[in-house]
Formats: sequence, C-alpha cells, structure tokens
Amino acid sequence: MLGAWFVWSRRAASFPHLHAELRSPLLRFRSPPFTPGVVRLMQAVQAHTKAPALPNGVRVEECRIPGPPGAPDVTVFVYRPPNLPAGAAAILNIHGGGYVTGSAAAYHAQSAAYALELGVVVVGVEYRLAPGTPFPGPLEDCYAALTWIAREAASLGLEPARIALVGDSAGGGLAAALAQLAHDRGEVTPAFQLLYYPMLDDRTALRADHARRGEFIWRPTSNLVGWTAYLGGPPQLDGATAYAAPARRADLSGLPPAWIGVGTLDLFHDEDRTYARRLRAAGVPCEYVEVPGAYHAFERFAPNTAVAGEFRQSALAALRRGLRLD
Repeated sequence: MLGAWFVWSRRAASFPHLHAELRSPLLRFRSPPFTPGVVRLMQAVQAHTKAPALPNGVRVEECRIPGPPGAPDVTVFVYRPPNLPAGAAAILNIHGGGYVTGSAAAYHAQSAAYALELGVVVVGVEYRLAPGTPFPGPLEDCYAALTWIAREAASLGLEPARIALVGDSAGGGLAAALAQLAHDRGEVTPAFQLLYYPMLDDRTALRADHARRGEFIWRPTSNLVGWTAYLGGPPQLDGATAYAAPARRADLSGLPPAWIGVGTLDLFHDEDRTYARRLRAAGVPCEYVEVPGAYHAFERFAPNTAVAGEFRQSALAALRRGLRLD
C-alpha cells in the first residue's frame, strides 16, 4: 500500500516463518505507520504522479459518470483489449490504499493486464478517499460505477450477467461490501468477487495481540488510522454497519461466489480466513488461498518470485471460472 515509504529495520531476520522467496532486501525495511499528516502528503503526491504506460493493444478511455445522488460525478477508466468478443465479460477493479490513498490511475497496468489476458472489459473506479469522504461515500461511488456498467452494457459490448468485482486490501473490502450492497438493492447481480487480502473487519484495529502479523507493509497503527478515517471516528466494538465493515454482516447467504487470497503474515489473515469460512457456511462457493510466510501485498512488492506468480495465476484461474471464460 505504501509504495516507497519505508524506514530501515533488521527485523526480517527475526521472522523464521517468512517465505524463503520473500526474504528480499525489501524486507529490511518497515513501512512507517500512517498518520493524518502522512496520509495528506501521500494524497498530494499521488495527485501529481504520472500514470504508468499500458500494454500494447489495450485502449483506455477516461469517462465521467453520474455519481451517487447529491454527490459529484465519478471518474472511471475503461480498458478494452484488441479483438474484444461480442457479449464480453467485465471486471470492476477497485484499488487499494487503506481507504485513504491510492488511485485507479495507479492501477492502469493491472487493469490493462486483466483486459489483455482475459479478453474482458475492465472498469477502474476513482472513488473518493477518506478522511475527506468517509463511509458511505467511497462505497456509493463504487456502486455508481457498477450500475453504470450494467446500464451501459450494450454500448460497452458486455453481457451484464458477467461482471466480476475485483479489489485488493481496502479495494477488496469495498468489493466485498459492494457485493453485499448490490445483493440487497437488487439492481445488479455480480457474477463473482475476487478479493486480494481484503480489509474487511474494523475490529482488527481494536486487537492488541496480532501474533506478529502486520510487521511488514501494512501495520496495526496504519490500520487504525485507515479505519478511523473511513468510519469518521475510531472503531468501536458495536460501532460499524455491515456495509462499512463487510465482516460484520450477519447473513452472507446469496452473495456471489468468491476467491479470497491472503498470506499468513498479513495483518488481515484472520479476518479473511474467517470471512471465507463464513461464506462457505452460508452456502456461497468460496475458494480460499492461504500463502505461508507471505506478508501484505507480497505479489506487488516481490512480483518476480514464483510464489507471487502462483498467487496471480490462482486469481486469474478463478476469474476465468467465475466469468465463464473457459
């Protein structure tokens, strides 16, 4: 989540369970905890960061679509591969960043890769960030993007019954919440939800003992800052609605099939594993992929490792099945 925000640390050596392929020089660094000042600085930097280049053949169009009632329009990026088949499937890609940073534009490469590898249309949504816009604003922006895809399916060349919700970290939390919201409102029925190490449960920020998870990349202090910004106040045991923290929803039945992937050293490991188990118990097909010794967003920080490649291939295979691409 934090890009280049790291400070020197030698603590990686004290983690004997760290995956051998992930013992890279990166792990001599620990990300500093988020503070409101760090969040403001990161938001300012990302506003002036140039978007990465796209793979050859993928076209991207920036669009302004109607936002939630009484809210500003929402920017989306639409990625189309060459030779898009008629009645194509679609992905709504929701970026991570702890609910307080990140951008759809920074995910150009990932969104374009999905379009190229899977032969689908991908829509990246530039939702508003906390603390400037706390819950429910970011989620409603994502819902506006989902309903726009369904409404414009004919002009986009899509089959509206084949839309997958994809997100990582906070984007995974928003994707899970969006699946719940879409289920309850009944306007659009997503076909699948792909959740990379999703940020699902604000109660994790209230725990004192994390069993040494969250030492790398996304730490407990940052988690508390992210949830406080998104909820508009510090997390409370009885203080968050189900849509704000998807793990709090009591009834998970009827939700789209899911894939959830997380590392055992990720701060979100326990909440993700529990959510996967609860989905299955509710009758929702859910593939759960647990990577021993992996930390938060490991496939982004160590992209050339075999373990990262296997993780991405598992996700792509799940998308192919969920969108009926095979």
